[in-house]
Amino acid sequence: MSDVYAEPATAGDPTDPATLARYTTLRLGGPAGRLETAENADQIVLKVQEAEDREQAVLVLAGGSNVVIGDQGFAGTVVLVRSRGFQAVAEDVDTVTVRVEAGEPWDDFVAATVERGWSGLECLSGIPGSAGATPIQNVGAYGQEVSETIVAVEAYDRTERRVVRIPAADCGFVYRGSIFKYSDRWVVLTVDFRLTRSPLSGPVRYAELARALGVEVGDRVPLADARATVRKLRAGKGMVLDAADPDTWSVGSFFTNPVLPGDVFEQVRERAADLGQPPNWPGADGTVKVSAAWLIDKAGFAKGYAGPEGVAISSKHTLALTNRSGTASAAALVALAREIRDGVESRFGVTLHPEPVLINCTI
Repeated sequence: MSDVYAEPATAGDPTDPATLARYTTLRLGGPAGRLETAENADQIVLKVQEAEDREQAVLVLAGGSNVVIGDQGFAGTVVLVRSRGFQAVAEDVDTVTVRVEAGEPWDDFVAATVERGWSGLECLSGIPGSAGATPIQNVGAYGQEVSETIVAVEAYDRTERRVVRIPAADCGFVYRGSIFKYSDRWVVLTVDFRLTRSPLSGPVRYAELARALGVEVGDRVPLADARATVRKLRAGKGMVLDAADPDTWSVGSFFTNPVLPGDVFEQVRERAADLGQPPNWPGADGTVKVSAAWLIDKAGFAKGYAGPEGVAISSKHTLALTNRSGTASAAALVALAREIRDGVESRFGVTLHPEPVLINCTI
């Protein structure tokens, strides 16, 4: 399912266009004080400026796939980003630089790059949301991150009230983060990606993907094969949006994989001695990234674990928290997230942190 802007049924009045649950993949969120739609970059800037001139708080919302909005909603102005399209802005023999509008559905864009023989985003197939959201959390999956191909981000600077172009080196990209995340200063308008002209994927880095493709880690495969296999793997985990599958009514991975100092990781290993080796990946400066899904499962929260009001861990993937009933409250989902976080901390001494942005709610 690539149309991430389809309006699902929600708790409350599903015909009320101001109910923000209509615009999030979790199908959660109360009313907006004011709802505006922006269909291009100029309109995005204008709608934000007009709200600021009214001295209203502003929430910019595109695909709604990485946000949890509280039951009280958002009392200010919500700007729905619906800009579309992409174009090549620079080319040479080996590469093409593509500028994509913030509201372009991400998976549609990835599909288009694969069809054109542009390599670099194929392993990010099937991820819901908009292109403009990808630099905010440095979206990554199956061995690729958008920071590897982003050249620059065009954004509206709400502090200086002007449009700026920020080179990738100044975006502060880190694991699932950037200068844009948890900051309302920047409103992403367009993103430039430099992609390689090649019918083959980048080297396959992720062991699970390599096994599914029947190749070795480091091998390259046809772009279409990489995309199809990634989408199949994601669908098997409930990570491709499907209106008929409540396991996909989520924000994908709710918690990030914790990156621990080496000594803290050794303490986790000691606490987990009776459970086997936690899946882990060495990082910079002696740090170790640990599987949050493994920690959650071993702390007693298995796939399908149910919380109040029909919220539950996905039956397909331990990291996804779902609004399976379609009628739950954000408070119920937050309560389940808090229970899981506290349980993991009690069992392993590790505090998990949410990946989505939380609006008027907290765990």
